[in-house]
Amino acid sequence: MMTETQDLQRILRDTRTVAIVGASANPERASYEVWRYLKEASHFELYLVNPTITEVDGTPVYPSLSALPVVPDLVDVFRRRDQLRPVLDDTIAVGAKTLWLQLGLADEQIAREAAAAGLQVVMDRCLKVEYARLMG
Repeated sequence: MMTETQDLQRILRDTRTVAIVGASANPERASYEVWRYLKEASHFELYLVNPTITEVDGTPVYPSLSALPVVPDLVDVFRRRDQLRPVLDDTIAVGAKTLWLQLGLADEQIAREAAAAGLQVVMDRCLKVEYARLMG
């Protein structure tokens, strides 16, 4: 599991495409705030994933990771802990490189399985905060 500053910098530097799983059209939700910040401040190509909505502020939302037109380098997860298993399975299936569990979200079993499948894992950290701190 990678959480050291240099590892995080490398992940952020090497990442080009990010899928935000659990995207929301509600400006008060963390996933919306992170998406808006990264859209303006980062070098990432961003994709939103949520099976219950089709767009956020004119940006298409995809129903699943497998529906994306690209393989995301990083999957940023805004889901409850009890919903991590299918997200992990989908992340592995599409061939992403990094599973990023947002601030307040951690699961050691999921992290071990993700690492065993060859994924880089970041837990309990906000992608917006870390990008601003390390890349901004």
